[in-house]
Amino acid sequence: MAIYRFRISFEDFDEVVREIDIKSNQTFEDLHRAVHRSTGYSAEKSSSFYVSTDHWIKGDEIAYLPTQRKTDRGVTLMEKAKLSSFIEDPHQKFYYIYNFDRPFDFHVELIKIILETDPNLEYPVLVKSTGEAPKIIDKDNFGAVAVSSTPESTEFDFLNEMDFVPEDTEEIEAMGGRGINTEEKTIDDDAEEDSDDSDEFGSDDSYEDEEYDSKEDY
Repeated sequence: MAIYRFRISFEDFDEVVREIDIKSNQTFEDLHRAVHRSTGYSAEKSSSFYVSTDHWIKGDEIAYLPTQRKTDRGVTLMEKAKLSSFIEDPHQKFYYIYNFDRPFDFHVELIKIILETDPNLEYPVLVKSTGEAPKIIDKDNFGAVAVSSTPESTEFDFLNEMDFVPEDTEEIEAMGGRGINTEEKTIDDDAEEDSDDSDEFGSDDSYEDEEYDSKEDY
């Protein structure tokens, strides 16, 4: 009996990788559960494998806990689908979506076929693990924060805090580095100039009044 070795990686966290050996006559549900023993996620979530092209374009679906609409459509179920029935290429790929409520997407690729089983191992078995799986925000732990294996920076992110978008770059450059308070500063400068003008005007009025008074006294 052949052993399939699959490399499983997060689509958005490609530094997180798992490699799993599994018997060719085992099912996609066995692979599904093996993946989440290695990530720490609950396997009891609606999820699907899709037969994939080399460019990760999804084809036929193999589902776990499918919706009623998928069931009525006759979707293939993971628990009834043997891996060997869907392996047509020595580098067969599957696109895998875990938990449709709060999905994570994975790339699953067959990287090796081993012709003999190891009698000392219970399959499926995790043979390689790289990186920490990101945490999940779930309805049962809504206060949790989703993070990757990259440490979060504690520095103030000016652009993100100000809802910066890339299109703002040209506008900021046009300001000559004066920043988002340019308009405010300009108004203040104008106000100071107006104040100076009014002071000068006020001094002239005072001078004329004094000159007029002195003529009356004369």
